[in-house]
Amino acid sequence: MEMIRCEELMKTYGSGTGAVHAVDGISLSFEQGSFTAVTGKSGSGKSTLLHLLSGLDRPTSGKVIYQDNNLFQYNDNQLSVLRRRRFGFVFQAYNLVRELTAQENILLPVMLDNRKPDEAYLKRLVEMLDIDERLSHLPGALSGGQQQRVCIARALANKPSILFADEPTGNLDGKTGREVLTLMRTVSSELGITMILVTHDLGVAEQADRIIRLEDGRVAEDSGKGAI
Repeated sequence: MEMIRCEELMKTYGSGTGAVHAVDGISLSFEQGSFTAVTGKSGSGKSTLLHLLSGLDRPTSGKVIYQDNNLFQYNDNQLSVLRRRRFGFVFQAYNLVRELTAQENILLPVMLDNRKPDEAYLKRLVEMLDIDERLSHLPGALSGGQQQRVCIARALANKPSILFADEPTGNLDGKTGREVLTLMRTVSSELGITMILVTHDLGVAEQADRIIRLEDGRVAEDSGKGAI
């Protein structure tokens, strides 16, 4: 079943002869529960594509369809609520609140949404990520790998449909990065979450079910189904 798709997606910076087409007419679809890696050289448009698919940025033209609705017909407040409730985000920078414990950081999106935490779900989540003994620690007392695991738990706390990850292993050493990526894949698979991950690391990309390679804002290669 299709989870999200984009149609003739364009993001242009500048105008006239100086215009840069960061994303140039991309049409793709992503199935529920799939794990897709988007790769390419620096400047190929992969992070821009992720930001457009997730509603963090608005396109110059084109559509992103989620649950039969075009994201960009929502106003900013509606889009913010949708991202908070249905999308999860993991970035290269951990972006943890330094004054909050690991547990408080994980609960932050749930509390911002004025929802009651699903204690059983969160317990399972932190156990799967092997951070149940680190919940009372502040971020400064955690290793890089542990901080990224807390970020993953925070991203999944609201039971999102889609997990967007932008270079999530970029700040980690090779061994820790592989462990974190394996955990992301395992957790997302068990919870039925669609994962779209941006990486320049082919070793990371090869762990995905599908690899999309971008070049100059366009799809140069797509190893799986989903091109429209």
